[in-house]
Amino acid sequence: MVAQSLFARTIPHGRQGCNRRSLLVKAVAAPPKPSKANNKLGERALGFVSKVQPKLLIDGKFVDAAGGETFTSVDPRNGNALLEIAMAKPKDVDRAVDAARKAFDEGPWPRMSGRERAGILFKLADLLEENAEELALLETLDNGKTYSQSSTVDIPETIYHFRYFAGFADKIEGATIPVGSAGVTGKGFTAYTLREPIGVVGQILPWNFPALMAAWKLAPALAVGCTVVLKVSQHTPMTGLRIAELALEAGLPPGVLNVLTGKGSDIGDAICNHPGIDKVAFTGSTKIGKIIGGTATGNLKPVTLELGGNSPVIVTDTADLEAAALGAHEALFFNAGQACECGARVFVDERVYDEFCARSIELAKGRKTGDPFDPDVKHGPMISEQQMDKVLELIESGKKQGAKLVAGGERLGEEGYFLQPTVFVDVQDDMDIARDEIFGPVQIIFKYKTLEEGLRRANDTNYGLASAVWTKDIETMQLASRTLKAGTVWVNTHHVLDAAVPFGGYKESGLGREHGKEVLEHYTQVRDEEVCQ
Repeated sequence: MVAQSLFARTIPHGRQGCNRRSLLVKAVAAPPKPSKANNKLGERALGFVSKVQPKLLIDGKFVDAAGGETFTSVDPRNGNALLEIAMAKPKDVDRAVDAARKAFDEGPWPRMSGRERAGILFKLADLLEENAEELALLETLDNGKTYSQSSTVDIPETIYHFRYFAGFADKIEGATIPVGSAGVTGKGFTAYTLREPIGVVGQILPWNFPALMAAWKLAPALAVGCTVVLKVSQHTPMTGLRIAELALEAGLPPGVLNVLTGKGSDIGDAICNHPGIDKVAFTGSTKIGKIIGGTATGNLKPVTLELGGNSPVIVTDTADLEAAALGAHEALFFNAGQACECGARVFVDERVYDEFCARSIELAKGRKTGDPFDPDVKHGPMISEQQMDKVLELIESGKKQGAKLVAGGERLGEEGYFLQPTVFVDVQDDMDIARDEIFGPVQIIFKYKTLEEGLRRANDTNYGLASAVWTKDIETMQLASRTLKAGTVWVNTHHVLDAAVPFGGYKESGLGREHGKEVLEHYTQVRDEEVCQ
C-alpha cells in the first residue's frame, strides 16, 4: 500500500446535561436535522451497539469489573446514553497485568515464530475488513467524527497498520559484530545480538482516533511478541472492544491482549506503577503525558509518549494560495480540529495575508456542520460537553485579548456538542489562543514580514510535533524544513501519516516514535551474546 494522505482523502450516565446552554456563549441555530437516509445510517449504527461486549477483556474472557461498577458511553450528537460499560479500577489492573504477565512468561505468543504471529495478525486484519462498515459506524457514533471520514480514513488505515506490522513479525533481526578483543581466555570469540520482545506493555489510548490509535499501539507490540494491557478512552470504548473481540476470533491466545475501560484517573497511575508492566505507551495531552512519563520512568519503565502539538503552518508569498488556503483549512478542521498534528497556527507572508484570510474565512463559513452520518457534512460534534466548553473559553479569551473573530465562534444548537468552524485573524503571539493547544475547530492566523521571522515565531512554542510549509520555491522549502523544530515537516500538504514512516515529536510533544521500523525498537530490547571460539 502506498503512503496515504489524510489531507488528500478529505478534500474533493444518561444525558450529561445535553440540554444545558453553553457556560459561555448562547447557542445559535441548531445544525440541520438529518435526512431520512442519514437517520437510517444512524439507526444502523445504533443496531451495532448491541454487538459490543460492554465488559473488560481479561485473560481471553469478557468479565465485569471487580467492583461491579459501570459508566455510560454517550452519543456526542445529542448526549444520549449509548451503552453501560464496565468501570475498571486498580484491582482490575492487577487482574489484567497478571493475565498478560502469565501469557508472556509462560504462554505461546512470544515463543511462536514470527511467521505464526504474522498469520494471526493478518487474520485479524481480514476480520477487521469484513466488519469495516460496522466499525466505521460505531466509530462515528462513539466519537462524532463524520462517517465519510471513519469509513474512508480511520478504519482503512486501522486495517493497513495491522497488515503492515504483521509483515514485520518475521523480520526482527539481530546482528553479528566483529570484535578485536581476545577476552580473558586469550581466545577469540564471536559476538552477536538478539532483539527480543520487551515484555508486558501498558498502552493508554486517546479518544480522537479510537480504532486507529489502537492499531498504532497494538500492531507493532503484538508483532514482536509482547503482551498488552490496553486502556481505551472512557469517551470512546466501543471500537477498541470490538477490535479485541475480533482479535480473539483471529486466534490471539488468552492473556495476550487485555482491555480495560474506565477513567484514566482511576487506572492510569496503577498501570504506570504496576511492577508487572515492563513498558508504557501513551497518546494524549502533554500535561498528562508528563505525569505518566514521570511515574513510569520513576519506576525505570521505558515510555513512548505521543503528546500535544499546536503545530505551525507557514504560507509563503510563493505558495499557490488556493491550494494553501484549502490545505491549511483541512490541516486544522480535519476531525473537527481534534488531532494532535493539526495545523493550529497559520503564519502568512504579509504580501498575501489579506487574500489568504479572505479565502480561509470563505472556506470556514462554507464548511457544513451537522449530523456526522450525512455524507455532505464535513464537521460533526466535538467529543464532549467538557471539551466544547474548554474551546469556547479559549474563543472568549481570544476575543477579550484583541484577536479579530471573523468566522464562527459559537455553539450550534443546544443538543449535542456542535461548534461552528471558527477563524481568528490578527492574532498576537502572546495571546492564550496562540500559546495553548486548543484542540478544536479554531483556526488562528498570524502575519509575518520575512520568512526568517515567520519561522522563528513558529518555533516559539514548547511543542514540536508537526509543521507544514506551503511554497513553490525549492530554496524556501529547504530552509523551512531545516529550520522548523518538529518531528514532521510537510511541504504543500498536511496529515500525511503512513505506517512505514516514523512519527513523533520534538520538545514537549513526546518521546520516541510511532510507525516504521523505529517503533519496533521501542517494543524490543537487545541482548548480546559472546561465544568463545
